[in-house]
Amino acid sequence: MIKDINTLFFVAGVGLVFFILTALAMLDVASKDFGDVYKKAFWGFIAFIPFIGCIVYFLIGRNQGVKKNKSVS
Repeated sequence: MIKDINTLFFVAGVGLVFFILTALAMLDVASKDFGDVYKKAFWGFIAFIPFIGCIVYFLIGRNQGVKKNKSVS
């Protein structure tokens, strides 16, 4: 049990930052074309790994895919 309120706020803040980074990484994976479903699934899995996955995706995987064109029908 966390007894110090400052520790609680620190842990909650770090958790929130990594939650937001993971959500942004997942949205980025969803909006890109990696040329293959398996590559997209791989980067989605990497981005979903707690704490380190989103960092690895933003450092390496973000440049792998191509942004999809939004076509209006």
